[in-house]
Order: sequence, then structure tokens, then C-alpha cells
Amino acid sequence: RVTSSQTVHLNHQSCQVLYQTSEMGGGHHYNPAAEPKPNQDVQAFVDAKTPIAFRDTCGHLLLKLNKCRRSTFYNPNQCEDERHIYEECQYNGYLQRIEAKKILASRERTLAAEAEE
Repeated sequence: RVTSSQTVHLNHQSCQVLYQTSEMGGGHHYNPAAEPKPNQDVQAFVDAKTPIAFRDTCGHLLLKLNKCRRSTFYNPNQCEDERHIYEECQYNGYLQRIEAKKILASRERTLAAEAEE
């Protein structure tokens, strides 16, 4: 039985396809630098004093963004590239979670149909 707590991993190609065919816009370029990474360097988060809530699959990009922000004294005209890549990574992560949810729902429907037979 497949439960909602199980993890569905999506590879690079499926994320690229999701990003280009998203129902919520998208359709523009794919940036491999904005790819969510499941394994993060925990010590880097501790050293940067990053709150636990921000230690997600895009945290490696947040570290670079915050470093840039501090070095430019939070000038809103600076660090635009880093911010865009971080926000794009968040969006890619969202697309991956939506696709994983669809895959799990499909598996549950298949198993339920098999159980009824």
C-alpha cells in the first residue's frame, strides 16, 4: 500500500518537463542552477545561522543569496540574479511536490482498484 508519507523522487528530466508544461505558467527557460538538491550541507547552515525553517532543498542557494545581501548591505538593486535563482528553485520544488502528489494519488487509485477486484 502506498501512503502519502512515502517519498517520490523526480529526476532532472522530469523537473524540466514539469517546468516547461506547467499549468501555472512557466513555459520559459530551464535553469539547472535552480535545481532543488535533496542533500544539503547541514554544517554550512549551522555556520550561517540559518533558521531551521529555511533549510530546505533550496537552502544552498539561500546561503549564497544571504551572503550577497550582507555584503551589499541589503541594497535592493543588488543580488537580483541570486534572488531570481533562489525563487526559481522554490518554484521547481513546488512543481516537484505537485507531481509527486499526483503520482501517489495515481498509485493509490490503482491499488484501490486492484483491491476491489
